[in-house]
Amino acid sequence: MARQNFSRKNDEAARAAVALIIEREISDPRIFMTTVTGVEVSPDKSIAHIFVSNDPARYDDMMAGLESAKGRIRSLLGKAVGWRNTPEINFHIDEALDEGQRIADILASADERREAFAAEDDE
Repeated sequence: MARQNFSRKNDEAARAAVALIIEREISDPRIFMTTVTGVEVSPDKSIAHIFVSNDPARYDDMMAGLESAKGRIRSLLGKAVGWRNTPEINFHIDEALDEGQRIADILASADERREAFAAEDDE
């Protein structure tokens, strides 16, 4: 259990650092409004999987911008977290927010249809 808490602390420290770096240190317009939704750091801190989200229409540009800035982000991450070794970083699109929005849209559409059917029954 202590190991899990340690991993979560590493993940959160890296997430907070990367989010701040992207927001304040990287000026590439392709990554504007990118949200860091999570980071998973390997137990040996050699790899950090960084999960990001943005407008789905901007995913390709966002990923190109992040790949372009990867070296700078990694360097700044190393300084921010102060670990002996700076992990290699890999970016991944987190589509969970998109899926949540899709479900919300389906539910809203179902409510509208239900109201329309109820209005027809009242007539």
